[in-house]
Amino acid sequence: MKETETLKQLILEDLKKVSKEFIKQKNLNDDLDLKIRIEYSRSEKFGDYSTPYLMENKDVLGDAKTNSEILLPLFDKNLFREINFTMPGFINFKISDVFLKKFVKEKIFSEKEIYAKSLKQEKIIFEYVSANPTGPLNIVSARASATGDSICNLLETLGHEVHREFYVNDFGNQVFLLGASCLMRLREKYFGVELKLQEENDSTPIGILLEKNILPLEAYRGEYIKDIATSSYENPERKKNIDQLLEEKKYSELASEFSLWAVEFNLNSQKKDLENFGTKFDLFYSEKSLHDKNSVLGILPKLEKDIFLEDGKKVFKSTNYGDDKDRVVLREDGRPTYLLADIAYHHTKIERGFTKIINIWGPDHHGYIARLRGAMISLGYNSENFQILIAQQVNLLSKGEKQKMGKRIGKFQTMSDLTEYLGENAKDVGRYFFIMRALESPLDFDLDLAKDESDKNPVYYIQYAHARICSIFREVINEIDFDSFDKLELNEERRNLLFYITRFSEEVLDSAKMMEPHRLCVYLQNLSKVFTKFYSGKENRLKEVDEVTKKGLSTLCKATAICLKNGLGLLGISAPEKLEKSIA
Repeated sequence: MKETETLKQLILEDLKKVSKEFIKQKNLNDDLDLKIRIEYSRSEKFGDYSTPYLMENKDVLGDAKTNSEILLPLFDKNLFREINFTMPGFINFKISDVFLKKFVKEKIFSEKEIYAKSLKQEKIIFEYVSANPTGPLNIVSARASATGDSICNLLETLGHEVHREFYVNDFGNQVFLLGASCLMRLREKYFGVELKLQEENDSTPIGILLEKNILPLEAYRGEYIKDIATSSYENPERKKNIDQLLEEKKYSELASEFSLWAVEFNLNSQKKDLENFGTKFDLFYSEKSLHDKNSVLGILPKLEKDIFLEDGKKVFKSTNYGDDKDRVVLREDGRPTYLLADIAYHHTKIERGFTKIINIWGPDHHGYIARLRGAMISLGYNSENFQILIAQQVNLLSKGEKQKMGKRIGKFQTMSDLTEYLGENAKDVGRYFFIMRALESPLDFDLDLAKDESDKNPVYYIQYAHARICSIFREVINEIDFDSFDKLELNEERRNLLFYITRFSEEVLDSAKMMEPHRLCVYLQNLSKVFTKFYSGKENRLKEVDEVTKKGLSTLCKATAICLKNGLGLLGISAPEKLEKSIA
């Protein structure tokens, strides 16, 4: 299927054709730069769709009212039931009821054709979450998880090949500090060592602090650190190694060993949390593997034209690419910076043949975009195919008040904390609440509303609409009958529901192209409201109508259920056929 086979695109194509004919009739140049677009009508009273064509092009075309008298008769009579003009220059369209039914039969009931395909297929690598393996996943990571996974689902509907990747930052000082933190907690628990806290402005190296039983100010202090220490010491093979290195007082060596165990422990925990949230990755890519293969230092020659020496350091001239200053990539002691490792990692994405690179980064990474994009350009990659999405901060609310969050002190709400709080429906509710707002906007996550099992909870509202339809199928009829569907008389509620069903493919298409799954949330909410209003009408109750109408309504309900189930599925949310929730 092509993009032009959504309803909105069909209208747009007709408008383009009419515009050419209109220009020909007015003897205007056919190379005019005209604005041509279709949007949903501001109100149902105007129609289904509208275009500001005559208003936005009045400087070129002239008086909108006069032009409308020429333009309106040119549109496809089979597609539209009604076309009208409203000032200051809108053309409003009401789709033919016959065409709406035809569209639903051909598209919604076709598993292969329900989604519009992109005109150009891409091989996309989508990197998201990529949290440091120094502790449990936090709430922003949970948001990136839900949104990233949903965007990948949406991109796949367009026909793109999507590879999902998690970059594991398992190298550097933070990882050694993690290992040192675990070692100190082990000595405290099993050997009775009394730890002292490092004083402010003390620049003593971590290795010396270990020997003096001083806990670094930057040490990780969550309960999970003690869990790592305990699990490592209870492993017989590791215990033997730990005891030997402690006896030899090789604390730095042991801290390095602990860093490997801690990364493994935390990464396994993160994978479990992600799986419980319905998120799976094709690959967890290790930063350490880049250093082991010398890929990090090996990337320097490829950046040579943009590298210069300054005070013994190698600096990438990122100001050539819009950065506010140039960035060090190799320190004077020969150690690479994190930026160089990140450039090396992204170079592997180019080498692996991905035609589009998309990342979700955290809220504190805005300033990092220009320097990495500059490096991609320096490596010869088309910057238009490199895209960064920023996941803004999440505020957890309870009784209207923000919950405090922190990191190394261990007072932060984790992804697993949230799923435990939300209970058996954590995946569905959690994912929906993270997805229902634009990723680039800060999110207030209302814990009380998420826990609410009434129709006030938006995800239950949608699920209940689907479950109600399934209940109708169990209790009354579950039959698709296109002949009865064609004969079905459309009152206001039936026609409105039919129109919302036809919008499904284009709503998915817009959500996918914009990489904004919250748009699909809005659509599913509206579709559920329209269905609820439809079924509240006595003349639409399947138990109370004649056989032909019953089969026609059953087909209409079936189409609604298809849209709800597929839409929820793209968001990674279930569409249960029964709900025991107390929803009115």
